[in-house]
Amino acid sequence: MKYTTLPNTQIKVSKICLGSMTWGNQNSEAEGHDQLDYAIDQGVNFIDTAELYPVPANANTQGATSRIIGSWIRKPGKRDKVIIASKIAGTGDYTAHIRTSGFSAKSIEEAIDLELERLQTDYIDLYQLHWPERNTNRFGVRDYKFDEKWEDNFNSILHSLGQAIKAGKIRHIGISNENSWGTMRYLEESKMHDLPRIITIQNAYSMLTRTFETDLAEVSLREKVGLLAYSPMAFGVLSGKYIKEQASDNSRLKLFPRFSRYSGAQSTEAAKRYLRIAENNNMSLAQMSLAFVNQQPFVTSNIIGATNLAQLKENIESINVSLSKEVLQEINEVHQAIPNPAA
Repeated sequence: MKYTTLPNTQIKVSKICLGSMTWGNQNSEAEGHDQLDYAIDQGVNFIDTAELYPVPANANTQGATSRIIGSWIRKPGKRDKVIIASKIAGTGDYTAHIRTSGFSAKSIEEAIDLELERLQTDYIDLYQLHWPERNTNRFGVRDYKFDEKWEDNFNSILHSLGQAIKAGKIRHIGISNENSWGTMRYLEESKMHDLPRIITIQNAYSMLTRTFETDLAEVSLREKVGLLAYSPMAFGVLSGKYIKEQASDNSRLKLFPRFSRYSGAQSTEAAKRYLRIAENNNMSLAQMSLAFVNQQPFVTSNIIGATNLAQLKENIESINVSLSKEVLQEINEVHQAIPNPAA
């Protein structure tokens, strides 16, 4: 395994982060524990979860993922082996079953306390805002719509998170599904008012959605806000299993076809071209896709997910794959021809 540190901290994390959002829905508690045990044995020490998981989010399963992690942590000697990241859900119809009060001081305190209870731990290493309250082009949505009703609450959010840090409930903070303006506003508030500083941003990044490179990459590198890349395999599209019609009945897009962000015609054509590059260079598309993300200078950790141990093994082993300049050039040629089809 390769390791880095969370920016502006001494916390060492594996370059591969174990995502968990299938646990409690596509995966059972026992399978979640098996994945944790295997990942830890391979040197992974970074685990990502969220209060709304598993996905798709609903009231019946909400919090199940973190409870599975919590039952694993409860075993002797487990907590010290992992760095845990979690998130408070953003607002909207999708999360109305959790709360409708946004990132108020009460909401943040309640969300952290409930997550600590589910995780069976006294502290969370990295606590993130799952997505902004204001309208942004998150989750690949295009055509920005200005939100005149939203009131600036960056200061109050950082103040509330600061109280949780002082109480020892969380150690550091991050954001997710943010853009450059929001990221810089958080940094500005923390600097001007001596409030906690965000150290990470968790956004989608893969060969099918490289919009992070347009301006957030510069913010990430110059301001030392590390990217925790999620969906590096584009919901499994960049494994090649859907192109080859080898996906199991338990695969995400067969179970939940409404998750179509990476399944459009342009994304499918780009994935086919990437598959040819991988096969011509004696790699699986999955490992090439993950290695591409692993090698980016702005990536602090690459969040992988799997529904079985065979997938998990292949994904973790991508840390040992190094893409040559020639392969990277071929990938960039596809990107130039079909830029960001899932953005």
